[in-house]
Amino acid sequence: MEFPEGLRYSKEHEWVLVEGNTATIGITEFAQEELGDIVYVELPEVGEKVVKDDPFGAVESVKAVSDVYAPVSGAVLEINDMLPDNPETINDDPYGDGWMIRVEMSDMEDLKDLMSAEEYAEYVEQQKGDEDEEEEDEEAEDEEKD
Repeated sequence: MEFPEGLRYSKEHEWVLVEGNTATIGITEFAQEELGDIVYVELPEVGEKVVKDDPFGAVESVKAVSDVYAPVSGAVLEINDMLPDNPETINDDPYGDGWMIRVEMSDMEDLKDLMSAEEYAEYVEQQKGDEDEEEEDEEAEDEEKD
């Protein structure tokens, strides 16, 4: 699994590429793998304000619908017009053509809460470990019922 250096990552599995005061935002490879095949993407309008930690859109996969949370606050400068007609682009290239929105950040302090690639890789490993433990607990409960 890939976690490109130079990006920042949120606990909700979004990535941020910062260029000046512009943030390009998408969902991570881990998030898209957890979701499965993405079939629909909902994005905000250009000019709309997004608020850190609040949902700004959604992705629907064959498994579930998930909100996408803003890792930073600001005004939407641009949306990836390709995604509504080609949502699978997120599965194919989450860190490239699968970007979702570009935001003019209103508070650079928002970046302090985001993780480096190394920190995010550790976080994902921890998340996977928690999932494995839950599955083992469920299997043990099922065996007890039998």
